[in-house]
Order: sequence, then C-alpha cells, then structure tokens
Amino acid sequence: MKKESKILVINPGSTSTKIGVFQDEKLLFEEVLRHSTEEISKYERTYDQYAFRRDIIVETLKKNNIPLKSLDCIVGRGGMLKPVEGGTYEINEAMIEDLKVGVQGDHASNLGGIIAKEIGTEIGVPSYVVDPVTVDEMEDIARISGLAEIKRRSIVHALNHKAIARKWAKENGKKYEEANLIIAHLGGGISVGAHKNGKIIDVFNALYGDGAFSPERSGGLPVGDLVKLCYSGKYSHSDMKKMIKGKGGIVSYLGTQDVREVKKMIEKGDKKAELIYNAMAYQVAKDIGACAAVLKGEVDGILLTGGIAHDSDFTALIEERVKFISKVYVYPGEDELDALALGGLRVLRGEEMPKVYK
Repeated sequence: MKKESKILVINPGSTSTKIGVFQDEKLLFEEVLRHSTEEISKYERTYDQYAFRRDIIVETLKKNNIPLKSLDCIVGRGGMLKPVEGGTYEINEAMIEDLKVGVQGDHASNLGGIIAKEIGTEIGVPSYVVDPVTVDEMEDIARISGLAEIKRRSIVHALNHKAIARKWAKENGKKYEEANLIIAHLGGGISVGAHKNGKIIDVFNALYGDGAFSPERSGGLPVGDLVKLCYSGKYSHSDMKKMIKGKGGIVSYLGTQDVREVKKMIEKGDKKAELIYNAMAYQVAKDIGACAAVLKGEVDGILLTGGIAHDSDFTALIEERVKFISKVYVYPGEDELDALALGGLRVLRGEEMPKVYK
C-alpha cells in the first residue's frame, strides 16, 4: 500500500494567512489566521513580517496537535517572482532572494515561499511553490501590443486557472496537456486566457488594464481618452493607477465593488446597475470570443471560475453569448489551498518533476 503524504500549505494574504494540512487529497485541518492592521503596521516591509507569521503558523499547528515532524512537504503560495512557466518549483536560494526583495513587487504572497522553505529546512522535507501569479507562457505573437515601447504581459490567476483546467481534464477523461480550453477567472480581478496543450498562450492581463472590466479594475480603456485624462491636470500618477486598479470597473460606476450589492440594486429597479452588470458579462464574453480566435475555433471547453461564478445569473449572461463556441462549464469559487496541495502531491507521487527557478 502506498504511503500517504501529509502536506502543509501556506497562503499569505495582506491581512491574513490561510493554512491547511492535507493527507494526500483530503483536507484534515484548515484555519485563517487573521492579522490586525496594528500588528501588520509595525513592519516597514512585507519581508519583515515573515518571523511573526511563521511563529503564528507553528503555534497554531502545535495547538491543534499537528507535529511539524509529521509533515512530508511544505507548499507556499508563489509570490511576485520573475516570469516563469507554470508548474511546481522547488524553493531554492535564488527564489528566496527574489521573494525577499520582491523582484516584481512587494506583496504578502512573497512570504509563502520564504516561510515554507524555512519550515521545510528545519524538519528536513522539501518545500515548493505552485503556479505563481507571474506564470508567463504567452506566445511571442501575443506579446505585441501595437506600440514598440509597450509589451503585453501575462498577469493571470494562474493557480486557479491551472487547477480548474486539471479538474476539468480529469472529469472529462483528457490530459490538460492535450486540451484546448478558454478559462475566465471572475473575481475582484478578471483574467480570461487561452490554454493550449497545458500552457496559457494568451491572456488578458488581470491587473494592468487589459480586457474586461471587473468589480474594481478598469480593464482595457480607449487610449486617446485615457491620455486626455492623464494630462487634464485633475489627476496625479497615483490617482490614475488607482483608477485602473482599485477604483475602476463597477466601483467607478456604482460606488461598490460587491456584486451582491449590485444585484440588490437591480432588484430595486436600478437600470444603471443592470446596464453595468450586463456590460461586465458582455465584455467577458468578448474576451472569450477573442481567445476562441487565438485557438482557431478548436475549443474543448469554456470554464468559468472565481467568486463571481457563484452568481448563476451572471454566468448565464456569458453562456448565452459564447455557447456557440463550445460547451460552458462552471466551477464557482477558488480553492487555492487544494490547488497548492495537489501541486506538491503530484511531485511527491512522481507524476510531475519539480522545476528549477533561476
């Protein structure tokens, strides 16, 4: 009988750290460790928080009778690393250095790999990160923007995209590496990507103004009008960045980023709220259509995932526009702990070779 593997998963966010302990695919223990603003504000840089967060994790495991020595591997959320291919990466010194300095940005997820490596080294087991947000598998043709000074970049909810793709493949008796899929992650940010033979070959950047607008992000904008706003004298550089990410999208039109609140507004007869809600679905459908062209119409499935995929009215609006392309599958929510654990498990079982970060 095969030995079962016990895996600790660490997913740090800005004000909390989610942890989970898995026995193979089965979740044994899960907890969200919340950190107050007062606690976090003591630290100048995100990296400075690592000992504080690590100690809370270790103490929580101890309190719940989970000995560190019982663990077979540690998996951390991959942070803002250099652009990489998708997959599971063994955490090495080059990665730790890039996470410490935040080579592509200072973000709480950078702590996932640092804490995982430290605990793994302490107890003598391997440590990994899985499908970090900087996964970049775009084809060269997809990087061309139309202006020589600007290159299209891949910023995508890679962890959830890849996890849902693998789940779909398993349910449909296919290999992810042999499928053509279009996946739309629908959350605070929206990323729609074309997956071909296990790689995200083109994607609408979820962070920096590309593709559909989302609850708090502007998506792609008419460039000439954007330039006028920039030089109108009304807005600073910082203001413009916030308008693209944080104060764009639904919040710009309706003053809320909560889609549930928008639904309540629609129920009370608010026609503007209905128009904006419908427009977001319309834009997601347009992005899916563009990805179908990238895949030359050869699409095995269209997968809708993320928190907003819980809203069946919203997914129905998308489906009615894109079902002519391929069958639509809905996977509500995002289970990042599961996705991280499965990445580590594939390596432990020898189903996937860990990649080397350089």
